[in-house]
Amino acid sequence: MPSLRVILLWHQHQPFYKDLVTGEYRLPWTRLHALKDYYGMVKLLDEFPNVHQNFNLVPSLMVQIQDYANGTAEDLFLRVAAKPAKDLSSEERRFALQYLFQANPQNLIGRYPRYKELWERFRQYGDHPERAERYFQAQDFTDLQVLSQIAWFDELFLEEKDIEALVAKGHHYSLEDQQFVIRRERELVSKVLPAHAEAAKKGSIELSATPFYHPILPLVCDTSVGAVSSPGLPLPQNRYRHPEDAREQLIRGLDLHEKIFGIRPRGVWPSEGSISEEVLAIAHSVGVKWMATDEGVLGRSAGVFFARDGNGRLPGNLAEKLYNIHRYENGSTTMHLVFRDHTISDLIGFVYSGMPPEEAARHLIGNIKEAAKPVLAKGHDAVVSIILDGENAWEYYPKSGREFLRRFYDGLQREPGIEAVTISEAIARHKSFEKMTSLVPGSWISANFNVWIGAPEDNRAWDYLYHARQFYAQNAAAAPEAQRKLAFEEILIAEGSDWNWWYGPEHHSANDRDFDELYRKHLSNIYQALGAVPPDSLAQPITGAEVRPSFLPQTAYIHPRITGDKVRYFEWMGAAVYTADQRAGAMHGKQFLLDSVYAGIDSTHVYGRLDFLGKVPEEDFDLVVNVESWASGEPRARRALRVEASVHERGVRSWKIENGSEEKLASSSQPEEHVKLALLRSFEFKLPLAWLLATPSAAPADRTAERKSGALAVASTGKLRLRFSLWQNRLPVDSLPLEGWIELEVLSEGDLIFGA
Repeated sequence: MPSLRVILLWHQHQPFYKDLVTGEYRLPWTRLHALKDYYGMVKLLDEFPNVHQNFNLVPSLMVQIQDYANGTAEDLFLRVAAKPAKDLSSEERRFALQYLFQANPQNLIGRYPRYKELWERFRQYGDHPERAERYFQAQDFTDLQVLSQIAWFDELFLEEKDIEALVAKGHHYSLEDQQFVIRRERELVSKVLPAHAEAAKKGSIELSATPFYHPILPLVCDTSVGAVSSPGLPLPQNRYRHPEDAREQLIRGLDLHEKIFGIRPRGVWPSEGSISEEVLAIAHSVGVKWMATDEGVLGRSAGVFFARDGNGRLPGNLAEKLYNIHRYENGSTTMHLVFRDHTISDLIGFVYSGMPPEEAARHLIGNIKEAAKPVLAKGHDAVVSIILDGENAWEYYPKSGREFLRRFYDGLQREPGIEAVTISEAIARHKSFEKMTSLVPGSWISANFNVWIGAPEDNRAWDYLYHARQFYAQNAAAAPEAQRKLAFEEILIAEGSDWNWWYGPEHHSANDRDFDELYRKHLSNIYQALGAVPPDSLAQPITGAEVRPSFLPQTAYIHPRITGDKVRYFEWMGAAVYTADQRAGAMHGKQFLLDSVYAGIDSTHVYGRLDFLGKVPEEDFDLVVNVESWASGEPRARRALRVEASVHERGVRSWKIENGSEEKLASSSQPEEHVKLALLRSFEFKLPLAWLLATPSAAPADRTAERKSGALAVASTGKLRLRFSLWQNRLPVDSLPLEGWIELEVLSEGDLIFGA
C-alpha cells in the first residue's frame, strides 16, 4: 500500500534586536516568545511519540535566547517590568502604559481579568499614556508589571504550582511577586534550547537551520535577481552582490547548531523560503542535503499554477507534482527540495484559530487525506508538507492553541495510513523523486522578493548597505582585528531580512520606528567600528524618507478574517495597496487621518481594509466606501454599492450597505451572513462579489505553453474600483485615494499570480 507522509515544519524566528555596541535589546519579542511558544511547542511532542516533526531554529534567535538565559541581555521592557512601581519615573510609567499592553486583547490580556480591567482603563483615555498616567496608582502598575509577563508564560509553565498560585492571586500583587516573576523568567527561558536538544537526540524532531542572521540569500548573492522573479521591478541604484556573505551566513548557522545541539543539520529552511539556483549551489557546497520552500516557487519553475477546486483540492496531475519530493540536479549541484502546501499551511496560521479545536483538527486531517487521494490512488507515496511560523499564530488561539495541537497530533497518531515524519525520514523512505534541472528564484510570498526590494524605502536600505559594505572593503584591513570583526558582524546583521520586511508599503506595526532606528544603528556601527563617522544620511529615517508607492496592484487572492486588527498583516499579503502621499498636501495644511487602504478579491468576495494615520480618531465620524464594478469594454458601471459605517467612541455604532438606487442590501439591524464589518485598529469589510455582478473566470492550471512563449494571456472579466472617505459633521475630511479610485482586476487566482 502507498504511504501518506505528513511533514510538519515549525519555523522559529525573531529579528536580531540587540545592538552589539551598547548591548541593549531594542524590543522584547525574543524573550516573550521564548516564554510562551518555543518550549511548549517541542515538549508537547512528549505526549505523542509517534508524531515526528521538524523545528527550524534561526541561529541569531538561539544567540538571543542564550543571552536571556545567561542573564546578560539588556532589555528596557524587562527593566521597566522589574522596577518597583513606586520608583518608576513619569517617563517609565508612560513607557509601561505604552508597551506593556502590546498583546492580543482576547487571548492574552482578556485571559486575566485584572489585566483586562487595566487595559480597558487605558483605552478609556484614548490609548494615550500622557492622559492615562494620572489614573494609574502604584498598585495598578505593579499588577500591570506582573500580569504583562505572566500573560506570555507557556501553558506548561502555568501548570507549575508556584506560578499557578500567583495566577490564582489575580490582583494586588506585591513587590515580592514581581521579583519572583522576573527571576522565574530567566529560569524558564533557559529551558528552551535543552528541550530541543533532548527531543532531537531521541529522534522525536529533526532540527534544521536558517542562514545565521536570516538574510534573503538570493538578494545577498545578487540584488538583480529581484527583477528575475518580477520583471520590471525597480532596483536599488547600486547592485549588491556578495555570494561570499551568503556562504558565510549559511556556514555560521550550521556551525552554531552543531555547537549547541551536537548535531549538524542536514537541512535548511532558507529565510522566508527564499531560494535561487546560486543559493542551491552554495548550500550544496557546504553539505546541505535538503531545502524547503513554497509551492509558488515550484509552480513558477514548472510553469503551472496550483489551482484548487471549490473544496480546496488539486486535480490529479498537480497533486502528483506538489505532494512529492523533488531532486534538483544541475551540473555538480544536487539538492532534495520540499515544497509546502500553501493552502493547508495557511489554514493553521489564519483560519483554525476561529474554530472549535476538535472541529479544526478533524478538518485539517480530512484536508490532508483528501489532498493526497489522487496520488495514493495511482499507487504512489504522497508527501504533504505543512510549513509555517511556529510562534505568531498561537497568540490568536485560546491557550496558545494547545488543545487544537493535541487533538491534531492525536488524530495523526491514530489515523491508519498516515505517518508524521521528519524531512530526512521522508527522503530516506521515498521511492520516486521528481527531477528538476532549473528553478525560478522566489520566496514563500508570491514566489518573488517584492517585500524586500523594489519599493523606494527598500531600495534606499539596500543602497545604504552597499555603501557600508564598500566602506568596509576599503578600510577593514587597517583596523584592529577586534574592530574589524565587529564591523563585519554588523554587516551580516544588516543583511538580515527583517529590516526590509517593515520598509515599503506591505507591512507596518507599532514598532516601525524601532526597526528603522535599529537598522540604521547597525550600519552606523560599521563606520564607527572602523574609526570613521557615519554618513549624515544614517541620521535620517528611511521610513517616510521617500514617498511610498501610491499604488501596488493585487498579486494573489486574499482570504482575511475580518477582525479590524491590522496586526494580522499576513492575511492581507497579495492585496492591492494604496498609500497616502502625506508630504504632497502637508505644506498646504491638509489634515491627514488616513494612512493606507488595502483591497482584494477571492473567488467569492471583495475585501477592504482602511488603516488610520496613528490611532482611530476620538471624535465621532462616518466611514464611506464606494465600490463599483465595470465590465470590460463597457463605459458605464455595471453595479455600484455604498458602504456606510457610523463610528461613535471609536467603535461602529451602526452600518448599512446600499446599491446605486439606495436600496438597502444589509445593515447592522439586518445583517447578512456573507457580509462583515469590523473596526478595532483598522476598518475592514467583506462583501459578496455577486452583489457587484462580478465573477472571476476560471484559469487554466497548466501555464507551460504561455511561459515558454513568454506571453501570458490574462483575461479579465472586468474591474472593481473602490474609494474610501472619512466624514465629520457631514463634511469629507480625508479620503483615499484623494483623486480617482483604487482598481482591482476581476481575475482568476492563476491569472493574478502569473500576471503579477
